[in-house]
Amino acid sequence: MVYNVDSVYQMEFTMKECKKCGEVKSIDNFYKKNGYIIHSCKSCCIAFEKDRRIKKSIEIKKYEKNRANLPHRIEARKKYRETESGKLSHKKAIKKYRYLYPLRRAAHQIIANAIARKKIIKPDNCSICNSTKKIESHHDDYTKPLLIRWLCETCHKEWHRNNTPIYEV
Repeated sequence: MVYNVDSVYQMEFTMKECKKCGEVKSIDNFYKKNGYIIHSCKSCCIAFEKDRRIKKSIEIKKYEKNRANLPHRIEARKKYRETESGKLSHKKAIKKYRYLYPLRRAAHQIIANAIARKKIIKPDNCSICNSTKKIESHHDDYTKPLLIRWLCETCHKEWHRNNTPIYEV
C-alpha cells in the first residue's frame, strides 16, 4: 500500500506506543494530563490503579475515612440531606435496606413495637461497659427478634466489627 506524505504525517500523530505494554494504539486510547498525552494506555493505567488499590487498600480506607470526617464535608452532607434530591436519595436507601435485609428490618420493628407497648423496658446503661450514652438494642441472632442485648453505640459497632450476626432461619 502506498501512502502519500500527508497521510503518513497524520498517522504518526494519531498513533502512539504504550511504554508499559508496548502496543501501538490510537491517541484516543491514552489519557491526557495538562494538555499532554501520558506514556501509558488507558487499559494499562486502569490495571495499575486496580493493583495499587488492592495493595494499599488499608491506607486508602483510612484516608477516605479521615477525608469523609473533615468538617466541610460533614457540613456538605448535612446540606445535601435537606435538598429534594437528598431526601429522595435517603428514601431510596431506606427502600433498598428494607429489600436487602427483611429479617433484620422485622426484628427492629418487633423491638420498636415492644418498647412502644412497654412490653420491653429500655435500660439506661450498656450491658458491656455500663456507659449511658446512646443505648441501642443488639441482636446476635436476627431469627430470634426478642432475644436482645442493650449496648452503647461504641460497643455495638465494636461487636459488629469483630462478629457476624445470624440471619438464616
